[in-house]
Amino acid sequence: MLRFLARRLVWAVVTLVGVTAATFVVLYLVPGDPAALLAGPAASPATLANIRHRLKLDRPMWEQYGDFVLRVSRGDLGESFVTNKPVAEAIRARLPVTAELAVAGWLCWILLGTLAGVWAAARATPLRENTLLALSIVGVSTPTFWVGILLLYFFVSRLGWFPAGGSGTLRQLVLPVAALAVSGVCFYARLAHSAMTQTLREDYVRTAVAKGLSPRVVLFRHALRNALLPLVTIAGADLAALLGGVVFTETVFDWNGLGKLAVDAVTNQDLPTVVGVVLVSAVFVVAANLAVDLLYPLLDPRIRLA
Repeated sequence: MLRFLARRLVWAVVTLVGVTAATFVVLYLVPGDPAALLAGPAASPATLANIRHRLKLDRPMWEQYGDFVLRVSRGDLGESFVTNKPVAEAIRARLPVTAELAVAGWLCWILLGTLAGVWAAARATPLRENTLLALSIVGVSTPTFWVGILLLYFFVSRLGWFPAGGSGTLRQLVLPVAALAVSGVCFYARLAHSAMTQTLREDYVRTAVAKGLSPRVVLFRHALRNALLPLVTIAGADLAALLGGVVFTETVFDWNGLGKLAVDAVTNQDLPTVVGVVLVSAVFVVAANLAVDLLYPLLDPRIRLA
């Protein structure tokens, strides 16, 4: 167990280094000059040179990355080019807002998607399966931002039931969660249906039925537990990705979370903020994968960590 954790932590560090290094390379190669954007079109060459020197943009890429690694090792993500405030403070302020939307949407994915998949697999009639297939194809294929625009049109512009944007209240949360839930619920419903259909054919499930157990006990106590394994794997990574910022949903609904912070940072070429958000997102993904690996033996005692 300890050896497994040590090995995974080493790979976690390697992954985070690789992600941040790749982000630096991409940002370094992308055309544009943050100093020119900050100084304005009328700035003199001397002013631009002073800004580049102050922001350390006149240094080679490897030197900028080395400075970033040293700062991160001290818990410092640097300062924003735009606000001149610590990036860590901006992320800390936006993270609870994103977490509110991410966790609410993620719970809808898991609960509603799993229930729909179990409903279709419990009594596998052509009507149920074809209905689930059609809804899942439509839901997964529909872009989230387009769903958000439709929700804004019908429930804000036409009916006036909800506010147009912002965050902080339950009424402001409903439409973003609904937009986020459409594709996720459909995807998890299809995944749960496939896993349940396969699990219900296993010998131990047939044995439980032969013993005279009720269909509900067989379905939820014996079959669902093992069918959850593939869902847990994907659900952990999805929650981590959502916590890293729900970019399209936050942008459409003006939700002031990490996703909107990242979009604004890219627009303003605020490189420290972009790298900081990417690093935090990567940490969530790495931590979620480790948590999923540790959760496997609880769901299936046959699995052992080596």
